[in-house]
Amino acid sequence: MAKPFIKWVGGKTQLIPQLSQIILEICPEPVVNYVEPFIGGGALFFWLKSHNRIQNAVISDINTDLILTYNIIKYSVLDLIDTLSSLQIQYSSMEFEDRELMFYDIRNQYNDQQSIVDYNSYFCTKSITRAAQFIFLNKTCFNGLYRQNSSGKFNVPFGKYKKPVICDTHNLLNCSDLLQDVQIICGDFELTRKFITKDTLVYLDPPYKPISKTSSFTKYHGADFDDGDQIRLAHYYEEIDSYGAKIILSNSDPSSVDIENRFFDNLYHRFDILRVSVTRTVSAAASSRKAVTELIIKNVSLVF
Repeated sequence: MAKPFIKWVGGKTQLIPQLSQIILEICPEPVVNYVEPFIGGGALFFWLKSHNRIQNAVISDINTDLILTYNIIKYSVLDLIDTLSSLQIQYSSMEFEDRELMFYDIRNQYNDQQSIVDYNSYFCTKSITRAAQFIFLNKTCFNGLYRQNSSGKFNVPFGKYKKPVICDTHNLLNCSDLLQDVQIICGDFELTRKFITKDTLVYLDPPYKPISKTSSFTKYHGADFDDGDQIRLAHYYEEIDSYGAKIILSNSDPSSVDIENRFFDNLYHRFDILRVSVTRTVSAAASSRKAVTELIIKNVSLVF
């Protein structure tokens, strides 16, 4: 079974039991059309696809390197595996200090070569190398974060993993197999509008609204996904609801920190809002990794 090939902030592996139960209730038969505009690591997508719950799928994200990597896995996975295997062998043979030097050398290459990459080419060496660097940095950086500064440069520091799995050949092959009939696009979530009809299940997993000053992390492509974008997404949700599509959205629960903060309760007051408990593990200090509540917002009423 395929699983996410990278670690992604806010990944949905923990929520798959709840999300899959909801999907089975609202879509007893396999989903005819599935659209996920914020694909990220793709935990729910890969679970649904591995369990033959999707017939046709469109996945999208605004992060150009993430989408390039999905396409490289789809079209050039064997070349990608060769490149990652070489990086794995080189990295594993090094002492800690040399690993750190290798990390920063590849991070510099990754940032310096951004302007010369053809993001529409999935077979050339430069694109395959960039996808390999994307995965390498994700596997060896601090906490597996993906973060860019305002100039679009990857700026996460070196991690201290003893045995990171840089090349997971079996999983990459499984991911490639499942992606063969999937349409992969890059851009703002609103670009997926044209793929949505009454036969569509839409899963929306945007960058979460920060619930505290220390939890602010919404920069995945050089720009914040701010409250204005959250409101724009709510309008989009209402629009595609009018198409007859079935919609599930995940987000943070600001009221878990401030009971008076009803930001999402107000935005989605017409829809069903569930609160679920999860443990988030991406943070600067292990002591701050704790259970929090998150929201699942759906436009189909269910009785559990």
